[in-house]
Amino acid sequence: MTSSTSALPTVPFTLTRAGVIMTPEDGNEFEAEGVLNPASGRGPDGELYLLPRLVAKGNVSRVGLAKVIIGDDGVPSGVERQGVVLAPDEGWERGLNNAGTEDPRVTWVPSLGRHLMTYVAYGPLGPRLAFAHSEDLRTWDRLGPCHFEYQADLSMDLNLFANKDAVFFPEPVNDPDGVPSYALLHRPMWDLGWIREGEGEHLPAGLDDNRPGIWISYVAVADVERDILNLVHLRKHKLVALSEFPFEELKIGGGPAPIRVDEGWLLIYHGVTGSMEKSAFDHQRNVNYSAAAMILDSDDPSIVIARSDKPLLAPETEDEISGIVPNVVFPTAIEKIGEQLFVFYGMADSKIGVARLDRA
Repeated sequence: MTSSTSALPTVPFTLTRAGVIMTPEDGNEFEAEGVLNPASGRGPDGELYLLPRLVAKGNVSRVGLAKVIIGDDGVPSGVERQGVVLAPDEGWERGLNNAGTEDPRVTWVPSLGRHLMTYVAYGPLGPRLAFAHSEDLRTWDRLGPCHFEYQADLSMDLNLFANKDAVFFPEPVNDPDGVPSYALLHRPMWDLGWIREGEGEHLPAGLDDNRPGIWISYVAVADVERDILNLVHLRKHKLVALSEFPFEELKIGGGPAPIRVDEGWLLIYHGVTGSMEKSAFDHQRNVNYSAAAMILDSDDPSIVIARSDKPLLAPETEDEISGIVPNVVFPTAIEKIGEQLFVFYGMADSKIGVARLDRA
């Protein structure tokens, strides 16, 4: 199993910095170790909101809510904080020495009439994916941890592995068998040494590259119509993309929810260079997170039809270079304001920036 896209055309989009819109608030204990990696959405009032990851002392993360302030020029310029909307209150979101509801991604799904949140529950067995849903961005009902159905051709139980960077598509697509389905992009990590010393990496059958990449899984629309709780039961897993270029030689992961463009589905993602101490969960050294893009096929979003061969945005400013984790541009949300698309991103795991997304 391989995924090579190096011969594909590049993506005809650019990212241009538009400013820093959220920094940790002095005296706010929930933000003592940073505000970063926000989700986003439009509330029932039509206003634009961010749902930032708020990090308290001890690396305990919560999901906040903040109304976006938009300047007369139509560019986001700041936020108004409106509290915490999701905290690690469930046992599977807390370990003895860690806790967190981390790195939310939110997709508005019109056919469901609600926002779907994916987030990382940092519980007893490390980072695991979990879902929640809301009609107003303020009140979130948990769907629980996600479950990946066993797939014989992979000869592997994906539930064994930590997983991050998950996001739903905003509308149903066809699964590999042509069944209308809700689709989830996600990023499994193959190192089981995280939970059992010396266990090492276990790769699915046919995969000869151990670097974390982007996968897609599905749940039939009919199953969700019967019960929204079925969203957590994912099946028909397929590799979408692995690292291809120097700026992403360590790993890649998904960013904001894909959006429709003329060519297909535009996915902003992150690529990482650098090295780890021992595994994907140990302290990172000399890492560099950059924003890039790929376009997925309209009819089969497991197929990449175009891809960046260099970053659209790389750490260059002081806010992106210096922080809790230096040298990080981490895109997690995309929204249209007027006729302009904006991407919101984490800056060095400390602040939140915004950039214009334009056609080249």
